[in-house]
Amino acid sequence: MRPLNHDEFQAMRRFPALDGLRAVAAVMVFAFHFGGPSWAWLTGWIGVHLFFVLSGFLITTLLLREEHRYGRVSLRAFYLRRFFRIMPMYLLVLFLTWVLARLSGTADAVERSLRYYLLLLNDFLPANAPYLHSWTIGIEQKFYLLWPAIAFVLVTGVFRRRLAVTLGLLVLLVALIPPQIAWLSWPIHYVAILLGCLIAVLMHHPRGFALLRPLTHPVTASVVIVAFAAVQVAVRYWPARFGQEALIGSYAAATALLLPALLSRSVLARVLGLPPLVFVGERSYSMYLVQSIAAHAAVGLLPTLGRHSTGIFVAAVVVALVLADVLYRWVELPMIRVGRELAARVSRPTPRDQDGPSDGDGVVRIPRPREVLPDSVPAR
Repeated sequence: MRPLNHDEFQAMRRFPALDGLRAVAAVMVFAFHFGGPSWAWLTGWIGVHLFFVLSGFLITTLLLREEHRYGRVSLRAFYLRRFFRIMPMYLLVLFLTWVLARLSGTADAVERSLRYYLLLLNDFLPANAPYLHSWTIGIEQKFYLLWPAIAFVLVTGVFRRRLAVTLGLLVLLVALIPPQIAWLSWPIHYVAILLGCLIAVLMHHPRGFALLRPLTHPVTASVVIVAFAAVQVAVRYWPARFGQEALIGSYAAATALLLPALLSRSVLARVLGLPPLVFVGERSYSMYLVQSIAAHAAVGLLPTLGRHSTGIFVAAVVVALVLADVLYRWVELPMIRVGRELAARVSRPTPRDQDGPSDGDGVVRIPRPREVLPDSVPAR
């Protein structure tokens, strides 16, 4: 019954409870899209911001550990890994969406929006566009086009400077939110991702970790997890006069504070790390992408239940999970391996493992840090 220390956090190679949280987020989104009024209390639409915060934390943690081990971050390797992690599944499901639309005689809608999908400008599509839920992928891909260059090339290895840049970007994005609050005002989604990045930056450094360490005590962590569940249920009561942007920002901040609690040894964190939830969490990306296809299949199998009901919601989750498991095994994992192999070819950094002058590559060797492989933490 004690909080984690910094060395224990750095030695963690996987965060099972965060996979469990991704599973919960995916199911929440399904409940919002297909569950009907019976599931309005869950306010599942905001679940995508769980993905955003988690993504910012996990990917920034990977980059920080890569920098810590090798002395630098390879942007070429990062972009290759990122491309093969996200784009093959994204493009495959886009193609399947087009094929199904073609069969139903509605392919024109997909074809008219094709340039938005291919340029990852999905967040600018109209509300009635097909494959619209992919707007979150467009947000994340645009963010990660710039974030590593800003935080790991322009700012290298200095905690205070990187923290200042992260906070400065947060302030800038908040300032860019228009006075007239709009549901899809783009800056707020990047604020959510950056809040996850901020937690990663803090937890990677001993001084920053000390600020958040109390949240990793099992008792405190349990309180935080229960409080977050209460926040989730209370989202629907958010006063309309404060606007959606303030709601999303507050929710993302609560999620960011939840992350250290989920790394604790608390019973509730261990529950989220149970194998069935981890199984779903690992497949949550594919589940999220195929949700519309799965819902159409569920309606076809159970036409008497309508299009929005608990039955359709559950059936859509089951169908999506089956599809996602196949895609995860046969598309996601092979493409991830391809990305890692190509990344290794363009950048073969040597772990920093000795003191003294450089050995010809301009990098001064320092004692080798603990063995934490940069690709060992799961990231969407």
